[in-house]
Amino acid sequence: MKHITILVPDGQTSLSSVACIVGSYEMFTRANGYWSQTEAGKKNGTKELYKIELAGVSKKAEFDNGLLTVTTHVHISNISKTNLIIIPSLVRDYETAVKGNKLLIEWIEQQYKAGAEIASMCTGTFMLASAGLLDGKNCSTHWSAADTFRTLFPNVNLLADQLITDEHGIYTNGGAYSFLNLLLYLVEKYYDRQTAIFCSKIFQIEMDRQSQSAFTIFTGQKSHGDEMVKEAQAYIENNLQEKISVEQLSSIFSVGRRNFDRRFIKATGNTPVEYSQRVKIESAKKAFETSRKTINEVMYEVGYNDVKAFREVFRKITGMSPLEYRNRYNKEAVV
Repeated sequence: MKHITILVPDGQTSLSSVACIVGSYEMFTRANGYWSQTEAGKKNGTKELYKIELAGVSKKAEFDNGLLTVTTHVHISNISKTNLIIIPSLVRDYETAVKGNKLLIEWIEQQYKAGAEIASMCTGTFMLASAGLLDGKNCSTHWSAADTFRTLFPNVNLLADQLITDEHGIYTNGGAYSFLNLLLYLVEKYYDRQTAIFCSKIFQIEMDRQSQSAFTIFTGQKSHGDEMVKEAQAYIENNLQEKISVEQLSSIFSVGRRNFDRRFIKATGNTPVEYSQRVKIESAKKAFETSRKTINEVMYEVGYNDVKAFREVFRKITGMSPLEYRNRYNKEAVV
């Protein structure tokens, strides 16, 4: 029988880790039961397509200072081969979390080399990256952890807006409870579309979600040490209504255009134009959420005078139009 292994980290976890573990176990168990009753399952002649196990380095793992305890089925040393490994989210102190799970990280690396596929949920991506398995590859993680991830793992191509990545047998997903969308994606891959639709209906999860852009709160990368760039960021943030060019910014800070661009991208992960767009759109989002201002009023407030251009940038960053965003997050505006 094929195997799906759900990892239970020993410490360095949170209640979100428990949600990932329990959610994975429940959905794959339901998928097993449903698939066995389909024509494909009956033809296969087995009761279950996969053996689903919780595995770790200890028999029991405590979460949230002992509030919850998860008992594992098996120690990782007793699993010689598995088909899919699920990594749950980790605590916010990512470097500590990685140091505290060295045995799991080494085992993951060995299993991947032996042919296993790996799926990480939310900040579980840090465990994958620390094993070196994401170097040169694309991945996603919770949008709030994106800046820290880029700093720690510069050789990984982080696609923070994407909900799911699928590359070379490694799957990653965005933040928090979006792990449920990754599970549906995996159910379709490991069982079939029919089983994924069944799970979607049973657990009431939207199928085929691809972006976490609408949920992102842009705060700007400020943890770098380039004071000139920090001043430029502050200037952009304090002058929303202005249409600021890169030439204007580089002139204000007495730095050549190319050098200014290079330093800004290195420090923030965005070009100056991208940064300005994100700051403006974040301000527009807040206005749509908290006021009854029209699309045009908000557009002018954040420095746009072309409706088409504003809509295009807004959709590029959030994945939806200004009107769709306002209708979703502001009940009073809809009324």
